[in-house]
Amino acid sequence: MSHDRHSELGIHPLGEGEPQQRQQMMRRAKLVLVVVLLLLAAGAARTLVSRAANARALEAGTAERAKVFVRVAPARSSSEGQTLTLPGSLQGYVQSPISARAGGYLKRWTKDIGAEVKKGELLAELDTPEIDQQLSQALAARQQAASSMELARSSMVRWEALRKKDAVSQQELDERRSAFAQASSNLAAADANVARLRQVESFKRIVAPFSGIITRRNVDVGDLIDPGAGRALFVLSQTDPLRVYVNVPQAYANLVKLGQPVTVTQSELRARKFEGKVARTAGAIDATTRSMQIEVTLANADKALLPGAFVQVAVPLKPSGTLLVAADTLMFRRDGSLVAAVDGQNRVQLKKVRLGRNFGATVEVLDGLRGDEKLILNPPDSLAEGDQVEPAPVQPKDRQDKSADRKAAS
Repeated sequence: MSHDRHSELGIHPLGEGEPQQRQQMMRRAKLVLVVVLLLLAAGAARTLVSRAANARALEAGTAERAKVFVRVAPARSSSEGQTLTLPGSLQGYVQSPISARAGGYLKRWTKDIGAEVKKGELLAELDTPEIDQQLSQALAARQQAASSMELARSSMVRWEALRKKDAVSQQELDERRSAFAQASSNLAAADANVARLRQVESFKRIVAPFSGIITRRNVDVGDLIDPGAGRALFVLSQTDPLRVYVNVPQAYANLVKLGQPVTVTQSELRARKFEGKVARTAGAIDATTRSMQIEVTLANADKALLPGAFVQVAVPLKPSGTLLVAADTLMFRRDGSLVAAVDGQNRVQLKKVRLGRNFGATVEVLDGLRGDEKLILNPPDSLAEGDQVEPAPVQPKDRQDKSADRKAAS
């Protein structure tokens, strides 16, 4: 096509270098497009990688938060003995109310509360005019009986002499002998009555039946003393040694033996401990209280302990050999008493146990455990069989707490 024709059509012919320039521009555009696509692909890949990483982190965090961290404690054998602490009241080794056997008025008293007395020492004296009059009358009756017996004896002797001469009959002699025997019996009865009244009269002197301390005086001068009223004039206690009666629950009764040492403490005497021993046991369980009474003998040479005081008696018991678990490992559900053990794969195994004695911090397990289990402390109510758990390491504080619990249980 000629130049004129191109001019007519408005088409400008290409120069010599324009096709190359267009080709370069096309290559540049393709290069830019490739770069943009690469950048978009890199951004998309980065986003996918970031999302995958976030998903893995979220999954790991969710799994970590889903773990149930628990503290575990082993079941242990009760190789060490337990100490049973029970309340008791001190009593004098011999403690007796002193009453009057004779009736009358209190003439005087010689000992007051807190006085130490010896056996046979005078405590009080009564005025007994009626008993004195009865004794005088009995003495007169005894004299009459003695006179009658002497007359009967003389008559019998004379009639025996007459019988030898055959002056009287045998019947009359037998009557005289019978009269003498009767008079002798009357004299013996009069003597017995006099001795009785003298014995009653001796009771107007109230004396100490044993050595001890007067802990109570209930009378004063001029009081009317009636022996039938059962009123105690004094209360006398022997304070060295002392007795302590303690009721041991049935679960521990078989572990208490005669001669076993015990420790007695009183809250008011915090710095002192008193050693005693089991003197005797009842040997039977009281059906009402389901306990066995034991008696502890306690020396009290310095009179530091007072009769009637409230004390605590610590009785060391021999080990029973059963398993002990912490009290906070127990679960109480419909099936009964359970514990949650952790196996080798950190999965929960719920085991039913039969419990024995409760020591507060620990409890005996009679059946249901082998002894090598790891038990979960304070198990949650939602814990179920087969749950995956993560045992937490025991902190030093936890070890100290367990040691303190072990000491408290022992």
